[in-house]
Amino acid sequence: MTEQEKMLSGRLYSASDPFLTQQRLRARELVREICQTPVDAGALRERLFRTLLGAAGKNLMIEPPFRCDYGSNILIGDNFYANFDCIILDVCPVTIGDNVLFGPRVCLFTASHPVDPSGRSSGLEFGKPIAIGNDVWIGGGSLINPGVTIGNASIIGAGAVVTRDIPDHVIAAGNPCRVVRPVTGEDRAKWEEMAAQYQSWGV
Repeated sequence: MTEQEKMLSGRLYSASDPFLTQQRLRARELVREICQTPVDAGALRERLFRTLLGAAGKNLMIEPPFRCDYGSNILIGDNFYANFDCIILDVCPVTIGDNVLFGPRVCLFTASHPVDPSGRSSGLEFGKPIAIGNDVWIGGGSLINPGVTIGNASIIGAGAVVTRDIPDHVIAAGNPCRVVRPVTGEDRAKWEEMAAQYQSWGV
């Protein structure tokens, strides 16, 4: 196996591998270009992001600054928005569904290191993939750890440190992140009432 194949499969690998080093440099150059685009150059930024990322659906919006390791291991669905200072360490696949919102300074870390100090000093490392479902909202300052899956239509509260999987249709928060309550029909009814009020204002 190549070092890239080992990396993507979650095995120990050497990040100093020449090909991986080249791919990280490619990503950093694209990220530099993205972060230096003029404020009104949205179309250019989107083209650069689509060159950087492994896949992205329609209506992609990522506010710079943005950082990642490779970019090519990030797969995003339709209608994605990430606020400022998003960091994604994508040594393993990061899969993001449709209609997902990130607050500012959301971090997704697939990268990890051996627990034993001699293992860390060897320079070998590994990763675990992250998966985020459809219709998810991740609050600002949240950190998603390696190997985590976040279920459909769930909300992660601001500042959460997510160390384990989160199921569908819940609100979760805290450090470590835990389920606070389900998303219910009452939440939908409240939203529909607020939306009706908005429409009544004639906007």
